[in-house]
Amino acid sequence: MATVEVTFTPLPVHVRTARLVATAVARRSGVAESLLDEVRLAVGEACSRAVEAHQQHCPREPIRVSLTDDGEQFQVMVTDAVQGSARDLPAGASLPAGTGVEGGDGAALSGDLAAPSDRSAPLRLPEDVGLAVIAGLADDVRIAAAGPGTSVTMIWKRRTAAF
Repeated sequence: MATVEVTFTPLPVHVRTARLVATAVARRSGVAESLLDEVRLAVGEACSRAVEAHQQHCPREPIRVSLTDDGEQFQVMVTDAVQGSARDLPAGASLPAGTGVEGGDGAALSGDLAAPSDRSAPLRLPEDVGLAVIAGLADDVRIAAAGPGTSVTMIWKRRTAAF
């Protein structure tokens, strides 16, 4: 199992670097060219969320990105150090692709993407649209408490003999 770890200060300019590293590691791990944009976008969104939280709550703490290829799947974990940032999430929250922003137990994580039946009512968007974007890009997304903060794990599963 090959793992690459990157730690960066919470500045928006470093999100681009994290995206580039994730794309390079994914390509070297054999991820199909057709999935590289999805990896790049999902990692960028997860890192941007972490940078925003860090800038508000702990600007001196680094953000950690771990990229792993175990032969069956390519996994990227973005971990923030924001105290209590996972406290509002259901235990073992998971965002399978295509399910919007639901936890593994079906509980809504942060809102409802459905249009209201009453056309005069406003469209309700989730508080964290970023999680919905990430869920639409990765095969599986898992959110968990990690030390004082939160980890967002994005997984792309091997579809054929070669990614």
